[in-house]
Amino acid sequence: MIKKTKLHHGNHHKTIGRYICLLVCLCLALTSTGCASAAKSLPAQSEVTDKALKDVFAEHGVKVGTCISSQVINNPRMAGLVMGQYNSCTMENAMKPDYILNQEQSIAQGTLVVEFGYEAKLILEWAKNHNFAMRGHTLIWYSQTPDWIFHQDFDVTKGFVDREEMLSRMESLIKGTFDELERLGYQNLFYAYDVVNEAWNENGTMRDSYWHEIIGDDYLWHAFYFADKYAPESIDLYYNDYNEQYKADTIAAFVTTLVDEKGHSLIDGIGLQGHLFTSDDLTAYFEAIDILAKTGLKLELTEIDVGLGAYQKPFSPTDDKLRLQGRYYYELIGGLFDRIDAGTLKMDAITFWGFSDGISWRKEYAPQLYDSSPNPKYALYGAMQIKDYAGY
Repeated sequence: MIKKTKLHHGNHHKTIGRYICLLVCLCLALTSTGCASAAKSLPAQSEVTDKALKDVFAEHGVKVGTCISSQVINNPRMAGLVMGQYNSCTMENAMKPDYILNQEQSIAQGTLVVEFGYEAKLILEWAKNHNFAMRGHTLIWYSQTPDWIFHQDFDVTKGFVDREEMLSRMESLIKGTFDELERLGYQNLFYAYDVVNEAWNENGTMRDSYWHEIIGDDYLWHAFYFADKYAPESIDLYYNDYNEQYKADTIAAFVTTLVDEKGHSLIDGIGLQGHLFTSDDLTAYFEAIDILAKTGLKLELTEIDVGLGAYQKPFSPTDDKLRLQGRYYYELIGGLFDRIDAGTLKMDAITFWGFSDGISWRKEYAPQLYDSSPNPKYALYGAMQIKDYAGY
């Protein structure tokens, strides 16, 4: 910000000169960083096409979703756009273990108690009223899971429980979640559920977690065993992870272990989070997709957002960079559609993780289809496969 300087008689010409010099330097700096190439406004979607995002995806047999919270559905403009564009949704946080486990009731009853909070019920009712299909996210995760569930008497001042008790609590968490959905009348909304989230490291080792520490390597098998036991057949069971392009071989090998003693598969699909950057190599990403597709399981992109720049190196949202993002979305979604249409990829849903840049968890990378206003970006038209407006 340029401070105003009081002009003294006899010095005003020097001061004006300094201002001009400062402004020239500022313009040069902006040009060098690309900020001078400001983002251009694009035409409204209604001026470009008579189709919605969900119409385009439906042509390839794919549902299209976004993650939502009360912030989205309580905002009339955002809610209207979401209802117009999408037909699937995932709760951003409200169904994670931190939000659905009741410590007071667990202590009182001596077993792990699942109880959905206000936000989860609000979103479930909204989804039901507006005919949205839902993905459940998530049951077993090293993060956003309360520490007290791993301790004796649900008390963090006491020691960890043993393996058998932890398996019992895992079963209670999974059974309780599906029971609660059925009790509240929302089970039929769900077509997929992330049973385990982010269990593998990029080097092929298991991620450290209390689940792993207490139960052992087979905690993953038990999670899917319990989910298969208690989830209705209408809900597909997923393993979900990020940096999938660096873990494809690990994940492909892992899912082959998820069978019961009768040879029945305990898993239906692999969730690929798709937290990408415009600097990421799409060829390498599609190689990972092809490796995982050969497992024969369904694949879903579950949390896709394409950030400007690279990890920890965000680009400013200039017009040039936003055009690059639009082209990236066009080629990514187009490559998936090509594989789906050719029958080499079983993919029935793609979910964008966040509705607009302003409420994205990665807002510094401006990764979404809509800007903060929210107005459409090249990214939206890229995802819709409208090349003329995708930044080319």
